[in-house]
Amino acid sequence: MAATVDVRALLDPEVAVALAAFPLGLGALSNESLPMIRQAMQSRPAIPVSDMVARSDHDIAGRSGVSVRVHRPREVTGNLPCIYWMHGGGLILGTNKADDARFDRWCQLFKCVGVSVEYRLAPESKYPEPLEDCYAGLRWVRDNAASLGVDVNRIGVSGASAGGCLAAGLALLARDRGEIPLAFQALIYPMIDDRMITPSSAWDDPVWPPNANSFGWRSYLGDLQGDAVPYYAAAARATNLANLPPCFISVGALDGFSDEDIDYAVRMRHAGVPTELHVYPGAPHGFDGLAPSTAIAKRANRDIEEWLAVALR
Repeated sequence: MAATVDVRALLDPEVAVALAAFPLGLGALSNESLPMIRQAMQSRPAIPVSDMVARSDHDIAGRSGVSVRVHRPREVTGNLPCIYWMHGGGLILGTNKADDARFDRWCQLFKCVGVSVEYRLAPESKYPEPLEDCYAGLRWVRDNAASLGVDVNRIGVSGASAGGCLAAGLALLARDRGEIPLAFQALIYPMIDDRMITPSSAWDDPVWPPNANSFGWRSYLGDLQGDAVPYYAAAARATNLANLPPCFISVGALDGFSDEDIDYAVRMRHAGVPTELHVYPGAPHGFDGLAPSTAIAKRANRDIEEWLAVALR
């Protein structure tokens, strides 16, 4: 049996200071506390954005409550590559409005279109509805590529945490349905294994501890259990990873998801998928967003941006 890792003793010192100043309390997630935690997250002030990126919201027909926000750099013409993004939040929290600052930077940096999807959250909407929301938004981008100024041959999917869960599932779904070719998948500490059977899944991650992860998966999967859980819902269950688009995976070495993410990257490599993996020492879940000024977060952001710069060519 693997030894228990004392995550807090191994935290990057800068990250530890940032977390001490901003306790999250997500270990107390429950059906009763979820509304209050959602409200607290919504009350956080938005990160200021520039006027260099145009933003527009579009409802997805036939899917009530589902929309996409399109970000496009102003005064840039022609068909541009597209990053189709899914936000994090354990499948139970979050909104695509939090992606504005990300695309305020990326659209200018890469001269790309960013599309962030507002999918429905669990437990109100269970699998497969959130994933199908994301697929419907992706299909909308493909169908409206001409008016959006998107190059249909350069559309990739990306997301962090639960967004990485949905992005990985979307890459598998797009491959199997054969309707929408994807240029890449970029998965930032993706949440991809509901079984929680790896050593790291039991670690007391200070950001997303095991009981929060278990609650998120139960909320998403509902009555689905065991072998009845499809690999589109939890990508780590997929046994055939061939013919997926090139992949970037990053994760903190102290993240509860680290084992499942590292294993997924290794198996994709064995399946012939071009894969780049980054593991950051001293980093728990969500470290780049919670402690963005730290050296390790800056390194992680630099790595994903260097990879995307090549993927979006």
